[in-house]
Amino acid sequence: MKKPLPVLYSLRNCPYAMRARLAIFVSGQTVCLREVLLSQKPAQLLTASAKGTVPVLVLPSGEVLEQSRDIMLWAFSQSDRNNYLLHQVLDNDKQSEAHTMQQLMTQFDSEFILRLENYRSAKRYRDPKLLQYRAECEVYLQQLESRLAQHEFLFADQACLADLAMMPFIRQFARVERQWYLRSPYPEVRRWLDSYLQSAIFSKVMAQYPVWKEGVNETLFSGV
Repeated sequence: MKKPLPVLYSLRNCPYAMRARLAIFVSGQTVCLREVLLSQKPAQLLTASAKGTVPVLVLPSGEVLEQSRDIMLWAFSQSDRNNYLLHQVLDNDKQSEAHTMQQLMTQFDSEFILRLENYRSAKRYRDPKLLQYRAECEVYLQQLESRLAQHEFLFADQACLADLAMMPFIRQFARVERQWYLRSPYPEVRRWLDSYLQSAIFSKVMAQYPVWKEGVNETLFSGV
């Protein structure tokens, strides 16, 4: 008998779902991926999670993970051979890196994303506060620029959980005023983001899948 697989309810362009898929992929996990339309939420999604948004991961045990960061942590709890959680410290100076990484992610999730939504809405609706909202976002981009000037990724010369968690939202930021972004004083952020957008991993994670329907064969989403 085949071992049952976790089921991931996802939406291709949702940044929260995107970072969940990134973690699942690079940690080498396999899930049943159910692409959904939020305008036609399947009953199975609503049964698993009353919030009715994605991502949602339903484990074979019946446990339901409703937050993207929890899904990422689950993926790396299964396998973290490339030290995305920064648990494999190299020297005494690295002892607090995992804690600092979690703090930075929490700051971006609780502060930056709200400001990003204001910025995106201002562009969409031609709000005169556009430049103000952009400047509020830039405070956080400056933090990333400073880190990326020191090494290839946010915490070292290899990627970690924070890189995967933040990249989809920086991608959104870069698309609001594309020409301004390309001329902006954040060359390291552009380098970092482009390295993901041009990668084979991103192509795999952003593959298009048909909308899931009950009774149709499940789509397997497997990592490397």
